[in-house]
Amino acid sequence: MKDAIKIVTIGGGSSYTPELMEGFIKRYKELPIREIWLVDIEDGKEKLEIIGELSQRMWDATPYKVNVYTTLNRKEALKDADFVTTQFRVGLLDARIKDERIPLLHGMLGQETNGAGGIFKAFRTVPVIKEIINDMKVLCPNAWLINFTNPSGIVTEAVIKHFGWKKCIGLCNIPSIAMMNEPTVIGKQPSDLYYQFAGLNHFHWHKVYDKEGNDLTGQLIEHINERNGGTPVNIHQVDFQLELLHSMNLLPCGYHRYYYLKKEMLEHSLEEFREGGTRAEQMKEVEASLFEIYKNPDLDKKPEQLQKRGGAYYSDAACECINAIYNNKGIRMVVSTQNNGAIPCLEPESIVEVSAIISSKGAEPIAWGKMRSAEKGWLQIMKAMEECTIDAALSGDYGAALEAFTINPLVENGKKAKDVLNELLVAHEKYLPQFAEKIEELKEKGLTLTDPVVMELMKNGY
Repeated sequence: MKDAIKIVTIGGGSSYTPELMEGFIKRYKELPIREIWLVDIEDGKEKLEIIGELSQRMWDATPYKVNVYTTLNRKEALKDADFVTTQFRVGLLDARIKDERIPLLHGMLGQETNGAGGIFKAFRTVPVIKEIINDMKVLCPNAWLINFTNPSGIVTEAVIKHFGWKKCIGLCNIPSIAMMNEPTVIGKQPSDLYYQFAGLNHFHWHKVYDKEGNDLTGQLIEHINERNGGTPVNIHQVDFQLELLHSMNLLPCGYHRYYYLKKEMLEHSLEEFREGGTRAEQMKEVEASLFEIYKNPDLDKKPEQLQKRGGAYYSDAACECINAIYNNKGIRMVVSTQNNGAIPCLEPESIVEVSAIISSKGAEPIAWGKMRSAEKGWLQIMKAMEECTIDAALSGDYGAALEAFTINPLVENGKKAKDVLNELLVAHEKYLPQFAEKIEELKEKGLTLTDPVVMELMKNGY
């Protein structure tokens, strides 16, 4: 039997962590864990303690002797780790509220990982993941990094391509949701079907075959607009245009609605914003109620209410990936990894989200082949946007940030783009030291934030 392993989760105070514990408990006989360290920051201390106590109760309810440690000292936790998982949110949900509210105030889509909000999430996150990698190089140079922090593809590209940490795999639960939910609409089980994915994180397509190799993609397209057709709960389900999808003969991911149905999705977001706030504000309420549930000293399993948070199948993605590496399983998963020719229209070193074989060597992408013109064009634009975003996140260059905004299909360019960019910079000043000079210039010119919710967050130190 192999040596027992040490796992470190950065962002351990996340409401998702009980699902991660459930996944490790389910796999313990294959994945003998010695200890789990949950790491967070001072602002997340209370939540970290609640999650740590619940996690230990979950393990104590099993026959397995696993110790759960909590700490605000990342370096203490990382020493000699075998696997590091990342699921942190720089600025917590209050930062997401700003990402969503400020663009919406200008009539532009505000969304967690897409458009202006997604770019700013990357601006805040990329410098932090760089610090984590620097620590890992010293404290656990042989560890695998399994990244679930959004925007997952951009963060994973920064880690592998810019910071040189090759032992990294990016994950997302969106492909898992599709593979678990779609088969039922045509009377099949997940094990009956063969899936192949290709694209970028939150911007991939997939095809589906049966065990005899028959293409069932068109059949599933007919069901894509049904309420159980594979769309995540956190995405408003405007109906896709079936003629478009049949022409492509590809199943898009739920996030493609923001691009294929931009006007309808924006109208819904604006209506939701006017009537009850943003998705982020709703999630803050859900999270608060979850932590009240987590405090129950008799609770020793993942509560059903966690499904409302939108993290379905997270544990199966993260834990099974670790399991596959540790046990050299050679199984198929959908992950963000280096392209290496799987999608020929993108550079080999680009990070893509594709079906891959996961073993002790990491992820080996399965070749998709030539993309049709439309999908090739989309991918090249979106990858260019990701690259501009990383460049701006690392350099703090205002022009590079504006370039990322300009090329993003969900950001209106011109004066409106600049206004949103400027307001988001000032709103997120605390977490954007690389843009300090530009932010100071904007403030000296008299830029002020007018949204009462954002102003209240700023007043309270967020």
